[in-house]
Amino acid sequence: MKIIVYAICKNEEKFVQGWVDTMAEADGIVVLDTGSTDGTVEKLRALGVRVTQEVIVPWRFDVARNRSLELVDEDADICICTDLDERFQPGWRKALERAWIPGTQQARYRYTWNFNPDGSEGVVFWIEKAHARKGFRWTHPVHEVLEYFGQAPMRQVKAVGMQLDHHADPGKSRGQYLPLLELSVAECPQDDRNMHYLGREYMFHGQWDKCIETLMRHLAMPTARWADERSASMRFIARSLQAKGQTDQARDWYLRAIAEAPHLREPYVELAQLLYTQKQWEGVVYMAECALAIAVRPDTYICEAAAWGSLPYDLASLGYYYTGQYEKALERVRLAVEAAPQDERLQGNLRLIEKKISG
Repeated sequence: MKIIVYAICKNEEKFVQGWVDTMAEADGIVVLDTGSTDGTVEKLRALGVRVTQEVIVPWRFDVARNRSLELVDEDADICICTDLDERFQPGWRKALERAWIPGTQQARYRYTWNFNPDGSEGVVFWIEKAHARKGFRWTHPVHEVLEYFGQAPMRQVKAVGMQLDHHADPGKSRGQYLPLLELSVAECPQDDRNMHYLGREYMFHGQWDKCIETLMRHLAMPTARWADERSASMRFIARSLQAKGQTDQARDWYLRAIAEAPHLREPYVELAQLLYTQKQWEGVVYMAECALAIAVRPDTYICEAAAWGSLPYDLASLGYYYTGQYEKALERVRLAVEAAPQDERLQGNLRLIEKKISG
């Protein structure tokens, strides 16, 4: 089985060595460099990577990805698209080969999108960027996705044990994302996924009214049926309303987000945070405990790290403390400290509650 890794890059010299080292289980690595002015190209070639240099104007991620895919050997059995700030954990090839049964077109594998300050995993979900050489193309100017257009029935497998980690450069600007997302929605206004992404991007930029308007459009789309993503749109509307000082409306949207996807922790946690600012302690306890009752972490990008770390325990502990339930507060703050042992505030809360109980 011939496996080729392919990528696009620009000015990523500092990532080259680590990336090549973890991609080395492949039979070959090809890169489209889109205009590096540092030593990226030279370093890649010195490590045996096949590099082609082309400038993509106007810039679009899908065009660049498709051009990089064209560089992959025609006789490749599996192509894997990665970025230079990503790292495979050892043994990924064997895991992929075990999963890739005859007739497979695509494989899903576990992906850690970011890491918490203490080194623990942050947002984790499953992606599907390992695919057959033929029958695929990238679409959309940004947040590009693989589209299958092959003749054979689409068969996707799950490659358990294949793990890719993202170590993003915090200094890299995402300023190009917003105009590209606006372009993507203009080109394909019926695509509910990109409508959701555009609304989220407006939220990231603090454009609260545009966020609300866009996500309302997302929720009204007949194709926007995935409850998890709909719930996220409702949460982002709530965040924007809260930022505008409209806390009553924000609360209502958090409740709608919970009703839309009661199996997700995130809306319960965010509503608990809102109630905390209003000192509605019983509500804080209730919402935090509802979140903690959800034990299975989803494997989609909707899952957010905060809801699966110390935060829900912390909120529950504070709610119990301010309602005079000190033993329960102690139980929850201990779990919060266990989840974030370096957090000095949590350590201080633990000591405070222990002192309160001991008299």
